[in-house]
Amino acid sequence: MGNSVKKLKRFFHDIKIELKKVNWPDRRELATFTGIVLVVIFVVGAFFWVLDTGLTGILKVIIN
Repeated sequence: MGNSVKKLKRFFHDIKIELKKVNWPDRRELATFTGIVLVVIFVVGAFFWVLDTGLTGILKVIIN
């Protein structure tokens, strides 16, 4: 049991050390990247909406 606690403490200690090495974005970079992600999500969503609407229309014409 004591060995497991030591391993767990070591694990979280190692995580803390690794997180200090991370190059975190500043506020401006974070806002820029968030904006890019939102635009890409919107564009891809619009693309699939148009594709779905078009294919639905084509199938309706074929079925009827």
